[in-house]
Amino acid sequence: MDLGLADRAYVLTGASKGLGLATARALVADGARVVISARDADQVADAASRLGPDDRVVGLAADLAAPETATRLVETALERFGRLDGGLVSVGGPPHGSAAQATDAQWRDSFETIFLGTVRAARTIAAALSTGGALGLVLSNSARAPIPGLGISNGLRPGLAGVAKDMADEYGPRGVRVLSLLPGRILTDRNRELFAATGDPERARADAEAAIPLRRIGDPDEFGRVAAFVLSPAASYLTGVTIPVDGGALRSL
Repeated sequence: MDLGLADRAYVLTGASKGLGLATARALVADGARVVISARDADQVADAASRLGPDDRVVGLAADLAAPETATRLVETALERFGRLDGGLVSVGGPPHGSAAQATDAQWRDSFETIFLGTVRAARTIAAALSTGGALGLVLSNSARAPIPGLGISNGLRPGLAGVAKDMADEYGPRGVRVLSLLPGRILTDRNRELFAATGDPERARADAEAAIPLRRIGDPDEFGRVAAFVLSPAASYLTGVTIPVDGGALRSL
């Protein structure tokens, strides 16, 4: 299938590794141009060099919690590529622990980055898109069902799914699509950390795989290909939805 990505331009946050990088890889492989960002300048530079030549890939060191980051991303895409066709907003996960155990400082810091940072980036990118543009928010299965030990995520992710739906309603008349992606257990650094936090990572992984109908942890590229599709013109009638990429782990319809 031709996804129609040739020479289209996208901005991606949290894209020096993990799900963001996997999505950038899938977009570039199909001919798109990308601006990738993350906080660590060295990691961003390394990821950009591995993705492709600098006329197709730009790396930008930036913190999503900073108010100016979203505008910098949009302006960089327009300056380097002359257009902006969409974006993927992905941020790191909040601290491990229950909602009751999390401190005010942990809630506040997570809200500033994960919630407000995502909302700010989403509205800035969406406002810069024209007909045919698409924006995806990388959330978590916790948007639909609480995950034990991830209390802050359980509190913030459902709200962001609601924000994406609200923005889909607002920007839909302009031909701009907004949707959410819900990764389940995918082998990223984040999931390695969560397995390690149990004290027995091998047992934790085995237990996680046993609860997934496909009986395995996902690969980041499996998520990246789905994300690239939903951001592409080939998915032109998808908006306002939350799409699990989890091997069937969610039991809700």
